Amino acid sequence: MSVVQQLSPGWLLDHLSFINKINYLVHQPHEPCCRKNESTSVCFDSLQTDSMSSFGSSATLIASDSTTKPENKDGGNCRMFTQKYAFRSELFDVTKPYITAAVHEECQQSNEKEDAMNSVKKEISTSIIGKKRKKCVVFNQGELDAMEYHTKIRELILDGSLKLIQEGLKSGFLYQFFEKQDKCSEPNAIPHDACSLSGLCEMAKHLPALSEKELQTLQLIEEDLSVAEQDLFSRVVENNSSFSKMITLMGQKYLLPPNCSFLLSDISCMQPLLNCRKTFDVIVIDPPWQNKSVKRSNRYSYLSPLQIQQIPIHQLAAPNCLVVTWVTNRQKHLRFVKEELFPSWSVETLAEWHWVKITKTGEFVFPLDSPHKKPYEGLILGRVQGKTTLPLRSTDVKVPPIPDHKLIVSVPCVLHSHKPPLAEVLKDYIKPDGECLELFARNLQPGWTSWGNEVLKFQHMDYFIALESGC
Repeated sequence: MSVVQQLSPGWLLDHLSFINKINYLVHQPHEPCCRKNESTSVCFDSLQTDSMSSFGSSATLIASDSTTKPENKDGGNCRMFTQKYAFRSELFDVTKPYITAAVHEECQQSNEKEDAMNSVKKEISTSIIGKKRKKCVVFNQGELDAMEYHTKIRELILDGSLKLIQEGLKSGFLYQFFEKQDKCSEPNAIPHDACSLSGLCEMAKHLPALSEKELQTLQLIEEDLSVAEQDLFSRVVENNSSFSKMITLMGQKYLLPPNCSFLLSDISCMQPLLNCRKTFDVIVIDPPWQNKSVKRSNRYSYLSPLQIQQIPIHQLAAPNCLVVTWVTNRQKHLRFVKEELFPSWSVETLAEWHWVKITKTGEFVFPLDSPHKKPYEGLILGRVQGKTTLPLRSTDVKVPPIPDHKLIVSVPCVLHSHKPPLAEVLKDYIKPDGECLELFARNLQPGWTSWGNEVLKFQHMDYFIALESGC
């Protein structure tokens, strides 16, 4: 369970615990019997094993999670062992705020002194001709809207977070800084776009297109196998096993959790997902919103509001589908979702939730009243309306109404845009065993279908450590 505490204001989540309770167990052959490079049979539905990709013969997708015991040249069986993996805990080791309140107050005091001095000098400076006048600080409309919005939700964020943090301190999930001081250790190097998944998606557009009859789901079976990138990029890949699988893509290894499916592509190549003709009861969307920070850092490519609006939600959503959209703190984006995006998808806005980011000691990662970075982000929740052409899957299933202004409080991952899991906080608002989809995903979850041009990003093996193994 990722829910540490549930109170009337919302939930305190343990993101790391959610990841590590996924059954990251991989069946692997012992090294001695695999040194001989024996060929292994491949069995895929409608898989063309002789297809070649434009990446070259070395560019193959290899899934090495075998539960079979192929014979070696001596007639014996390969011994198998199970390797367990866990997500690296230091990636959630946020013990101090990114910007401390003291630094923030010092900056405020400095600004106040400067403003006072400026007001004294203003009359003099304006009378001096030829002298360059100091520019007055004037807030634009977006900044004024943001301050008004913050004023409206500030007490809600403060009071609700405090209640959840207090319970976290009592339970020992959170701790006072002096109570626990682990030995400092240098973290291992983490990958920095070692394998550019978005770049691979661009390259995949130049691969020969498969025929319509070949556009089927690619199921990873319980045998060693090798397929070309062409088959990966053109199909939804499924791991229906109760064990994880390890794949190698362009020399980089990724872990696939059990019972997951994904499509690695960008927004121009969603057709394989639509071809599955599956509809979903909950769709979580984390759009790459355009903002100044993204432009400066060139961290990822962003989409315009029009491009986001063109996502075919009506084809993916089941009747009464719950749609959850992550939104930045820009009021322009918030209004766009409520006034344009959701109406264009026939989605009725029902609630607005807030993700509050804290340290392990229960402090906000940014000062709550910081004029720049806020310690919270938003989620807009709504339901698809007017989809009556399809029969309801379970007309007798009643779900409670979605409450407004709930808080999700958690220690964030240090990896950019690694959002907290929503499966457990949403389960009461969708029917049991509902189909779940995440769009613009950067990681995989059991029981979910995930899509995006970086859908395997946080499944990279460098983010995991091997814990134990056994035959």
